[in-house]
Amino acid sequence: MLKESDKVELKKSLSQLEDSLRTVCAFANHKGGIIYYGIDDKTGTAIGQLVTDSNLRKISQQIRQRIKPQIVPLIEEEAVDGKPVIKVSISKSEKDLCYFDGIPYKRSATETIVMPPSEIKRTILTAGKFEWDSEICERATLKDIDANKVKKYLSFREKERNIAAKISMDNNVFLKNIKAISGDTPTNAGILFFGESPLNFIHHAQIRLARIKGKEIYNNILDRFDSEGTLWEMILQAEDFIKRNIHFMGLRTEKFQRTDKYEYPVKALREAIINAVIHRDYLNKADVRVFIFDDRIEIVSPGNFPDGVTPDKPQHKPVCSILSGYMYDIGFIEKYGSGIILENNLCKENGNQMPEYVLTELETKVIFRSQIKTVSIDINELNTKFELNERQKKAVEYLVQNGKMTTKEYVRLSSTSLRTTRRDLMELTNKKIIQFTGAAKTGYYTLYDGTVNGTVNGTVK
Repeated sequence: MLKESDKVELKKSLSQLEDSLRTVCAFANHKGGIIYYGIDDKTGTAIGQLVTDSNLRKISQQIRQRIKPQIVPLIEEEAVDGKPVIKVSISKSEKDLCYFDGIPYKRSATETIVMPPSEIKRTILTAGKFEWDSEICERATLKDIDANKVKKYLSFREKERNIAAKISMDNNVFLKNIKAISGDTPTNAGILFFGESPLNFIHHAQIRLARIKGKEIYNNILDRFDSEGTLWEMILQAEDFIKRNIHFMGLRTEKFQRTDKYEYPVKALREAIINAVIHRDYLNKADVRVFIFDDRIEIVSPGNFPDGVTPDKPQHKPVCSILSGYMYDIGFIEKYGSGIILENNLCKENGNQMPEYVLTELETKVIFRSQIKTVSIDINELNTKFELNERQKKAVEYLVQNGKMTTKEYVRLSSTSLRTTRRDLMELTNKKIIQFTGAAKTGYYTLYDGTVNGTVNGTVK
């Protein structure tokens, strides 16, 4: 019994020839495939199809006339369960994208669908061996190459790859050898890695970062930064911005040893940003964006994964192979094709969930979840609703910053008596702003796990 797949399509009869021509086109654009006429697509059982010279010629003519560039399928008679069927074998088109009546189709599992515009563009460029980073950078000249940044690259390379920083050839000859220059003009890769002011020529190569209050994109922006310089300089700037906008935690182990770490594995975040800038679609004029929310970090880049590559099955198929090579040379990439695996391992070691991937036709989003309890609180709004005194407001602020507080810490913080402290804490507990955890003598207070009239919002790891 035959089954439909990404490489097999079943048709009951030649009355479905019109619909099957789309699949012929899709197979040619995919991995090749086979169409059977005379087999039920629901059961996979043979029904039989009249095989005549006229029918075979009809299939051949329709394929040649309506699919461009012209392809030549193998059409033959075959017996299935003792019944004659027509088998049409289509090879993958190695060079050109195929169109049926002017529309390109692709195969997705057992479906034949119209190929998305972004994939059409990528397929055409790939077929022509187009590499954006090797193309001439418009308006750029050799004067736009910064010699000091070339020296910095050589210094990085010597340290990371043990290749002597001192070169025996002319500087421009060296840059031509590594494809930073083509003829007498810098390439896109050359400007992005060695340019004095790369964004003057490729403004959408920028990395934009924002720290946003709360968990929604439309909330207030607490901090923002638009990076500038070469790609490797922007990556370092992005790392600094992230470090100053995430929590640095001090933890006690079972042996009472202190361990300090960030709420996110910074090296994994940097790896994701590197992937975003070297694997993105530079023909798309959007920039790379990094959003830091209370509970997560999102890294968004234009473009999608190359064909055959998924987050679950990462492979080394660089969109910008020259930029990828430069990043490896200076130690920003440890091993080709290992970026996603490294990110997963670093998240696990740091106590975070593995990154999530949201893929659309136009962009790739990587989401890192925080490992700590996050709280969004408006002290003024709390005061308006519950008429807190200054001691209580200070206590709530302390809990937001430190996570927990003992009765003794409240006494010290508010410089008040134990009796007043107990009254203040009882009021906050009754209003469900805080809650007590643990035994009477050794317990502590935390912010209430839930929602206080829409004002305090907490999520627990």
